[in-house]
Amino acid sequence: MTSVRITHIGGPTVLIEVEGWRLLTDPTFDPPGRRYGFGWGTSSVKLAGPSMPAGDVGPIDAVLLTHDHHGDNLDEAGRALLPKAGTVVTTVAGAARLRDNAVGLEPWESTQLSRSDRPTIVVTATPCRHGPPLSRAIVGDAIGFALGWPGQQHGVLWISGDTVLYEGVRDVTARLPIGTALVHLGGVRFPVTGPVRYTMTARDAVDLCLPARPRTIIPVHYEGWRHFSQSRAAAEREFAAAPDEVRRQVRWLPIGAPTDVEV
Repeated sequence: MTSVRITHIGGPTVLIEVEGWRLLTDPTFDPPGRRYGFGWGTSSVKLAGPSMPAGDVGPIDAVLLTHDHHGDNLDEAGRALLPKAGTVVTTVAGAARLRDNAVGLEPWESTQLSRSDRPTIVVTATPCRHGPPLSRAIVGDAIGFALGWPGQQHGVLWISGDTVLYEGVRDVTARLPIGTALVHLGGVRFPVTGPVRYTMTARDAVDLCLPARPRTIIPVHYEGWRHFSQSRAAAEREFAAAPDEVRRQVRWLPIGAPTDVEV
């Protein structure tokens, strides 16, 4: 049995260490207190800072950036870290904006992270829809990531990205064997758009994961921002009411503490 070490730094930001590789998702390292605009009259305030500063993260081989244009997934301190990473894998539109070491993928396209002293990791972009139907022109593109490498026993490590529950993410769970799922929650809402959601709730995650049955389900992107409408406590209640096949697989990682997860 092999394992991966996962550190939930805060929000969507996770350090993934596997077989010598050090991968970072959605770098957010700004301190709390600032208001960020998200376009079309939407904005939010950051309520909590990261569990460690960017300078303490250490060397990064690749950044997996679900999207570059929202401050709760890439802030100023996180953006300053990008040139130090070997590769930044993100959306096609995001790669065009970031340039330099950025690689853009459309959903279901893949790239490889390769080094002679480590196993190759295949990074496959997975679909996201960061809002209701027809919202792409307003909210922009986002993607998730499925990571595969030799020795995985239970399936890929999947990062859902910021997405609502829709046929695109259901297709991911139908097409791929998923061993570990990092699911972006929070039930994001903005006053200006009323009840419309822009990310999943825990109930959505239950519906998504029930047919796929990942070995481990790790919630992220649920704390630290005012526009997150579902707290951890509310998410825990929904997971507690889920069928056993999902409820027993949910694992809340202590923020800032490296945790080994069997893959």
